[in-house]
Amino acid sequence: MSAFAQELPARLRAARDSVRLWFAPAHVRDEGTTPDYRFSLANERTFLAWIRTALALIGGGFAVDQFLTDHLAHWVRVSLALVLLAGGVACTLRAVNHWARCERAMRRGADLPVSRFPALLAVAIAVIAVAMVCVVLFGWAG
Repeated sequence: MSAFAQELPARLRAARDSVRLWFAPAHVRDEGTTPDYRFSLANERTFLAWIRTALALIGGGFAVDQFLTDHLAHWVRVSLALVLLAGGVACTLRAVNHWARCERAMRRGADLPVSRFPALLAVAIAVIAVAMVCVVLFGWAG
């Protein structure tokens, strides 16, 4: 049995526990000690910044779908819109997960969690931006 298969049950339990914290954040108080409130408020501001980013991605997805009807082939428009919308969904889920993980780490006195998500999101947005530059420069029409 592979190492991944052996770790899978523990990873699934950890994921389940993280999702439970999303809907019952008071359970975070059961762990460790209360951090300086300024850190908790900074964590909340970071959460809200991720939510604003998610809303911008979702708005961009709708804008591409609704306003570029004369400028893009249908499949290109739908593809770009779906990528932006999926990015918004991922960003929203990541925001709440990161908030809970950071709050838990601060209470435990542990290192804050790290993630590849910001880099992946930046690359995805850069790819979409390059595609949109090509649309503007070359005026691809469907």
